[in-house]
Amino acid sequence: MPFARISLLKGKPPAYLGALSDGLHQALVEAFDVPRDDRFQVIHQLEPGELIFDRHYLGGPRSDDFVLIQITAGRPRSTEVKRAFYRRLVAVLAEAPGLRPEDVMVVITTGGADEWSFGSGEAQMVASTEAPAEAGHAQQH
Repeated sequence: MPFARISLLKGKPPAYLGALSDGLHQALVEAFDVPRDDRFQVIHQLEPGELIFDRHYLGGPRSDDFVLIQITAGRPRSTEVKRAFYRRLVAVLAEAPGLRPEDVMVVITTGGADEWSFGSGEAQMVASTEAPAEAGHAQQH
């Protein structure tokens, strides 16, 4: 279950933000082994001066359309899977909302099954001896 934080400068219309969100989710489903209905994202729109980035470090040149995507995943992926995901993500985002690949930065971290609660004060991804019927649902995405 990845959780994504998408940070960009303020000023994009709702359709742009929707395309950004949809494109990220599409790439996660197609290349990062995420179920279609597993979608948790937060979009942060920041004022100039609140999103600070080097326009040329290990890539670029970056423009004011720069987007930083932070993904916290429930399980590690191989380097090959991550590389395929990065390639698919920039291809999808180039189509809509029209982002240049140089303007897409991704950071992936992983968290253990016991570091997630989807609500109700439960750690749903941890197999529990108290609820054996639910143990089959304790998958990490």
